Amino acid sequence: MKLEPEPRDEFLAEADAAHRPASQVVRELMRDYVQRQRELREYEAFLRGKVDIARRSLQAGEGVSNAEVEDQFSALRTRGERQA
Repeated sequence: MKLEPEPRDEFLAEADAAHRPASQVVRELMRDYVQRQRELREYEAFLRGKVDIARRSLQAGEGVSNAEVEDQFSALRTRGERQA
């Protein structure tokens, strides 16, 4: 791995100040990076799945328009205000 001298020296100094071998810190950083990337890919796949399901639902005519949702919640708010 090629590193610029200044950040490399700062990294080594911080690892030394923490009384930890630089190689151990690098391994931890690599594991964290791999885990974050894996979680990101899994979350993106989850979202794509949700969007696909929603699109199929709309194409099948199962969706509800924004106006209908607004009307339903307006009615709920009105009922709630009356009960309060």
